[in-house]
Amino acid sequence: MYKVGIIGPESTGKSTLAAFLANRYDGICVPEYAREYMESRVCTCEYTYQDVENIARHQVQQLQNLSLSSAEGIPNPCRSDIIFFDTELIITKVWFLHKYGRCPEFLEQALRDYPMDVYLLCYPDMPWQPDPVRENPDIREYLFDWYEREIQALNIPYYIIRHNL
Repeated sequence: MYKVGIIGPESTGKSTLAAFLANRYDGICVPEYAREYMESRVCTCEYTYQDVENIARHQVQQLQNLSLSSAEGIPNPCRSDIIFFDTELIITKVWFLHKYGRCPEFLEQALRDYPMDVYLLCYPDMPWQPDPVRENPDIREYLFDWYEREIQALNIPYYIIRHNL
């Protein structure tokens, strides 16, 4: 199993890229759970630390399940063993630190226990597209730099994806 983390600031084409690559290489696309979670909430009120922790726990569980399946030799339903993650734990870690100034230890541990094989880091050179779950139009380059530092700290190869506009 080869894991590709597709990360970057909001509105940089991560979901489109993840779906395209999964289709192109007959892989699996793991959709962005944070969006699904936030859009499913009945309340439109401000989200909480607990909400982000719920998202993080779900993401970690996905990685554990995929790792367990791979270790037990459970066949992958596609011809390829490539899994494309539309966002992943680095974004969640930065979200915790940026919004709340702290990050749960289980998330830090999961980043070490279930590393990506490579990252595709989307540069914020696409126009901002507002939607109800996006909130950081003015700090996209700041977040991009932070994500890059997190990848470098994990010592995982990465490629910066720029868009031809």
